[in-house]
Amino acid sequence: MPQYVQKLLSLNLPSARTTLLVSLGLLLTLSLLMIASASIPFALAKDLYPMRFFWSQLLYIGLGVAAAYVVYNLPLRIYCKFSNVLALWLGVVALLILTAIFAVPINGSKRWLNIAGFSLQSAELAKMVMVMVAAEYVVRRSADMRGSLWGGWRLLLWYLPIVTLLVLQPDFGSTAVIVATLLVIAFISGAPLRDYAFITTVIGVTMAVGMAFADYRRERLMSFWDPFDDIQDTDYQLSRSLIAFGRGEFSGVGYGDSVQKLSHLPEAHTDFILAITGEELGFIGVSFVLLLGALIVAAIMHISYATLKRRQLRLSYMVFGFATVIFGQIFINAGMNMGILPTKGLTLPFYSFGGSALLVNMMMIGFILKVDKESEGIDRMGLSRNF
Repeated sequence: MPQYVQKLLSLNLPSARTTLLVSLGLLLTLSLLMIASASIPFALAKDLYPMRFFWSQLLYIGLGVAAAYVVYNLPLRIYCKFSNVLALWLGVVALLILTAIFAVPINGSKRWLNIAGFSLQSAELAKMVMVMVAAEYVVRRSADMRGSLWGGWRLLLWYLPIVTLLVLQPDFGSTAVIVATLLVIAFISGAPLRDYAFITTVIGVTMAVGMAFADYRRERLMSFWDPFDDIQDTDYQLSRSLIAFGRGEFSGVGYGDSVQKLSHLPEAHTDFILAITGEELGFIGVSFVLLLGALIVAAIMHISYATLKRRQLRLSYMVFGFATVIFGQIFINAGMNMGILPTKGLTLPFYSFGGSALLVNMMMIGFILKVDKESEGIDRMGLSRNF
């Protein structure tokens, strides 16, 4: 073995847990700085306190840490009981139904349910719970899944109500993340590769038909193909986002000096905060944000793999599913900001302003850290089969 390879392998690299916590802390800190910068013009335009969204996000971070602490301190066996997963699934279905009935449309979508002054986006909770449902199912029915992906047809019965209610909102971005996560969990659980080509084709055709019959989706797709075709109407958001990236170039125009956040780019502190980061901090700032996101996902996948080697299948699949949810949202949001993908209403995990998304993401982090802490002890006690 070459000497440089031996030196590389002998490096005392940080653990996955340390990497996850440090990267998460840095990303949350940077998010506060950028939310403060991006949201001030919007707050002033709405006659709100200029730092309103900064303090709100700081509160959400505190609530997220508290939620992660609660999840972290619950026994892992709770998450592996079918009755508990069923209860969570029923709760999500109920919340989505309530959202469909009582939510007030915002920008043409009924996604937010107002509960005691807090706007809950139940789709965020659905992403987490459906990972648990898929992990529980593929372990409990592992023989069916390995024989053929169609052997898991019962799993579709769990997904159909959720996906239907999300499409009706409509929330195509969350639907895409949930369906993609299902396919990933089915694949890593041993489902045959030969079935994926057909399923991918079916999903692609379904999406194409959906766009053909939904004007707003068709308009977004056309904006994606030519973002400067109609910059005053359908292409407005995407064109402004690309202008922001163009102004930032390599090192940015400087923190707080964005022009696009001055009522030019809608959702500057939520869906399009990466574009404002690109304008103010340039390629360097955007690369740093995406690097932190990549480190978080890589650390979570490392924990999943370590758990898989101990044959704790439910826990491993859940952790990997959470990594897929986070990665999927990073990929879609970044692609949307940069014009690589059509615009979707998905925030950038741990970075965009938003309470529901941050609370759920922090709950997933609490679970992942719990698995990392307890997995080795479970293996030593010979209880891996129960998890």
